[in-house]
Amino acid sequence: MNLKHFLSRLTINKVSRFSGRRTPSWNYREVCTSRCITPLIYLPEYHKDDSRIGNPKTPMAHSLFYRFVHSGQETVPSSTNAVETVSVDSEDDDDVVMNEFLSRFVWIMRGKLTEVYTNADKKEIDAMLHIIVEKVVSEMEAGRLESFLGSETASVSQDFSEDLWKTVWEVSNIVVEDMKKAKKKEKMKSFLQSEEVKDMARFAGEIGIRGDLLRELRFKWAREKLEDSEFYDSLELLREEAKEPEPESETEKTEFHEDSIEKEDDAEEISLPKRSGKIKYKIYGLDLSKPKWAEVADHIHENGGSVWPQEPKPLSGKSKIVTEKILSLQVDDDPSPLITEWIELQQPSRIDWIALLNRLKQQNDQLYFKVAELLLDEESFQTTIRDYSQLIDAYAKNNQLDNAERIIKKMTEKGISPDILTKTTMVHMYSKAGNLNLAKEAFDSLRSLGFQPDLKVYNSMIMAYINTGDRKSSEALMRDLESQNFKPSEATFLALLKSYAQNGDPIGAHRIFTRMEFAGFPRSLESCTYLVEAYSRKGNPDQARTHFDDIIKLGYKPDDNCIARMISAYAKKNLLDKGLQLLLQLEKEGTEHGVATYSVLIDWLGKLQLMEEVEGILGKLSEKGVDPSLSVHLSLCDMYARGREEKKALQALGVVEANKEKLRGDEFEKVISALIAGGFKQDAERIHNMMKEQGFKVSEQLSVTLQAAQTFNRKRPSLMR
Repeated sequence: MNLKHFLSRLTINKVSRFSGRRTPSWNYREVCTSRCITPLIYLPEYHKDDSRIGNPKTPMAHSLFYRFVHSGQETVPSSTNAVETVSVDSEDDDDVVMNEFLSRFVWIMRGKLTEVYTNADKKEIDAMLHIIVEKVVSEMEAGRLESFLGSETASVSQDFSEDLWKTVWEVSNIVVEDMKKAKKKEKMKSFLQSEEVKDMARFAGEIGIRGDLLRELRFKWAREKLEDSEFYDSLELLREEAKEPEPESETEKTEFHEDSIEKEDDAEEISLPKRSGKIKYKIYGLDLSKPKWAEVADHIHENGGSVWPQEPKPLSGKSKIVTEKILSLQVDDDPSPLITEWIELQQPSRIDWIALLNRLKQQNDQLYFKVAELLLDEESFQTTIRDYSQLIDAYAKNNQLDNAERIIKKMTEKGISPDILTKTTMVHMYSKAGNLNLAKEAFDSLRSLGFQPDLKVYNSMIMAYINTGDRKSSEALMRDLESQNFKPSEATFLALLKSYAQNGDPIGAHRIFTRMEFAGFPRSLESCTYLVEAYSRKGNPDQARTHFDDIIKLGYKPDDNCIARMISAYAKKNLLDKGLQLLLQLEKEGTEHGVATYSVLIDWLGKLQLMEEVEGILGKLSEKGVDPSLSVHLSLCDMYARGREEKKALQALGVVEANKEKLRGDEFEKVISALIAGGFKQDAERIHNMMKEQGFKVSEQLSVTLQAAQTFNRKRPSLMR
């Protein structure tokens, strides 16, 4: 039975004119979408009279949206199939795109027709498909399909019912969109397998990154390459458009506009070809209803999902309202009730949670921390060890040590051992907080896992030792770092050098200074100043002056801090003539002394009870608009108390007491000794109690001085009356 006779049996003579064209065959691999549609073709006059028609098929109610992917190829002889196979001599790129479009279109329409006409056999469905495809092909040949697809709503067709034509419009747009996604997936696959991405992933694996994190990073790098490629393709398109000459006539303008549209279409991954003449296409009426194709569809979906990340569910209705309420919460609010309501409404997956957390992080960091911590116990979030490490790292960067330790405790209670990234974060966190024991424990556990700490981890650990005053351990760790062909940073060398200098250890300072030069770091003003300071605190002004002169020979101009350290060295030996001579020499060379130098001079002259000279320096500072620092007020308190200048000593002591939290132990002892020497026993006792409240221990020498003052009980007036 030929095709015309078959169609006449179905009483669709009104549209039989489309069957005169021979229809090529196609291969397809398609996404099947089921929705309810009304009867497809207007056949009112035949439904009543033609005896060849059975009972009309009743459309099904709306069914759930579903999608399957099928692939295959089959050639069906024309004697047994409603769709006839036609061979093609040649096929270009446009034909490939057209064949794929028709293949996908037919598979989706077959599913829709089967869903509506439940009692129709395969031949009847094929006949209906033949008519619909003929109409679509005629639209292609007339060049109207592009405008049809680009419209917001389906246009009206004289041949098909409104519901059928709307369904054709929906399916065509779905097919084009799916073809774009498929093309993008293929490009993504190629970038995933690119050598550059492989090299980065290989390096990440070598430094200890494994599992889901490595997979996420690899997709991230591939997406970046894809975006770069698309960006440069768009630039190339703009460059080609810029080369086009401006049209002079209306005809040329029209042609220029059509060419521009054509180029824009070419820039897209998938578009229907624009060409003249008849379109070549293939149609294969494959029967993909066998169970094996469902298994193939599942495998394809799994593979596609691993290559192309899922997108979060769209927010609408009450879910959107609850989301806005969550985003508008304050830090002190409890997000738990809204989160519970959001879960019931949205039924979220992990990708939905991540989208919500990203929005929270942009608007409110503290609220982000609260919600992220709640989600660690949420089943739908599918918590991984990476979620714990990210939250711990975020808390550590915000100096929230207690919160970070709480997450670590929760992590261990659930039987999850901290991974390399978490332990690295712990080293940085505890080093920054000054907790040497916990930092050392995390550092040793990294080594026990077989992981070689990087330069940043070593630097953090060295700084932890330096901040606690353990210079020997920090230097030993620095040697360990150098033995592994790592070079400590200049900042690490300078921190250790500064620690030796402030402790008055010129030997250790000189050793680090020499190692810096061997490491390739040249002498600088800062490193030479630390050497001057080391010899100054040790009380060796000659060596300090030698390194001070070296600074000038190297071409550096000594700064205020360097000059102050040099004057302090002379002050320790009370070499006033040499100190004043150096200051006069520097003034002749154009050096203007700063606050640090004047502070050292005030302290030195105050100990000599040269009050007029001290007050003259204070006048210079006030002329410059500089307020005296706390160290200056300490020196003034010491000078006036020893000189028994009650009123001025009271003024200086008041400033010192107001800044008691900033005082060191040696500064407390300096004030107490001066008050005892001036005979102000009650004030000395008060400052002594204040010192103990701040947690400082009294030195043995000061204890003896206090006991002696109590024994002799000098009767002097108190400053605080």
